[in-house]
Amino acid sequence: MKIHILGICGTFMGGLAQIAKAAGHQVSGCDAAVYPPMSDQLINAGIILHEGYDANQAEQVKPDIFVIGNAISRGNPLLEKILNERLPYISGPQWLAENILQNKWVLGVAGTHGKTTTASMLTWILEYAGKNPSFLIGGVPQNFGVSARFNPQSEFFVIEADEYDTAFCDKRSKFVHYHPKTAILNNLEFDHADIFADLAAIETQFHHLVRTLPQNGRIVCNIDEDSLQRVLQRGVWSEVVYFGKNKTNFHENSVKNSAKNSAKIFSCDGSDSQQNSQLALYENSKKIGEISWNLTGEHNRNNACAAILAAQHVGVDFATSLEALSQFENVKRRMEIRGKIDSKNITVYDDFAHHPTAITTTLNGLRNKVGNVAKIIAVFEPRSNTMKLGTMKARLAESLRNADFVFCYSNGLDWNANDALQSLGKENFAVLDNLENLINAIIEKIEDFENFENLQNSAGIHILIMSNGGFGGIHTKLLEKLQK
Repeated sequence: MKIHILGICGTFMGGLAQIAKAAGHQVSGCDAAVYPPMSDQLINAGIILHEGYDANQAEQVKPDIFVIGNAISRGNPLLEKILNERLPYISGPQWLAENILQNKWVLGVAGTHGKTTTASMLTWILEYAGKNPSFLIGGVPQNFGVSARFNPQSEFFVIEADEYDTAFCDKRSKFVHYHPKTAILNNLEFDHADIFADLAAIETQFHHLVRTLPQNGRIVCNIDEDSLQRVLQRGVWSEVVYFGKNKTNFHENSVKNSAKNSAKIFSCDGSDSQQNSQLALYENSKKIGEISWNLTGEHNRNNACAAILAAQHVGVDFATSLEALSQFENVKRRMEIRGKIDSKNITVYDDFAHHPTAITTTLNGLRNKVGNVAKIIAVFEPRSNTMKLGTMKARLAESLRNADFVFCYSNGLDWNANDALQSLGKENFAVLDNLENLINAIIEKIEDFENFENLQNSAGIHILIMSNGGFGGIHTKLLEKLQK
């Protein structure tokens, strides 16, 4: 099949393109901004790229079908040509489901937070156990170095199951197309304010996912999330295995139509440190095993527990899963260390956090790791659609409270970030809309810490940069200035 992908440089569509190519299809695509690193991955895979969406691509390429990404909207000249000429088209998730996922054991990882990390953990566990899975993940797991892989010999396919809408022509969540046999419901709270009216609307989409699981499927569900309990109370027809800590949330008779629900509740506990973090797996209160690993934070321990229970469904024992996680390397842009200035005891991190809950857990994890003496500078770009709309601005200050100082990059915002952060105290934050001025202000703050706290000889200064975009290359620019 010859396919042409609109919006090919997005993480999902770029991964789909590479999978399609590996599956033997002839693949080309276009995007408004064809740039590395995705463009490099696609070119290396032998995929032809077109810059922009000019309508004459339809005659130039003449594919069997156009695959439309969800970033493409009405008014796009190539899309309008496709519609006017009644050319064949399909959404990315539907194409994937019909051409790749058929006859695969799909393991879908859903949730407001942690999808990429949990899917990466699960994929690595299956790889370590010799299952050689195919996968499509919205980030780059460092154990693999790529965001997507197709292995036609493997029965298993791990996919990040996103609740965002499918395409301009299909406003259902992407994940309803995947029909997983194993589904992780990691957490659920309000997000994507640009397409969902409220939390109840997202819960409905999650229940649509639950409805697609077979009776011999498994739902791995976070018992600490009331929203997920409401989803399951609408009806569930598969095995449910719970993880979390709040046993009072479990009511065996509260889940309708479930043939077999586990009274066991699994959890992961542990400790964080700069040298040696621990992860322990429990069944109810009985410890199953414990390892040292590279990650920190309760959120990552929850992610690990979910991945272990999903892997168990395909036959991977707990001991093997724990061994795998002891060798797990985190996803790029998830508390990724971008550089260190050893002479000044400064560390610069990159993290994808763009929702108040994710910001809170990321900062808490870093604080637990570095201790209370260290100084943390949080640098945040409110870039997601939900943050740009200002839907979460009332929660922003509290989510950043564990930092010693906060910088907010306000370029492109329609709401007042100064007002939103006032409760931190005006001496504890700064809002700037120019990237160069922001970098200079960060350096001045570091110098203040060095002069008055003598941190070079103590726990150091940790600069945590959070954005779901490239943030203008701030990490590299800041490190270059710090090294001077």
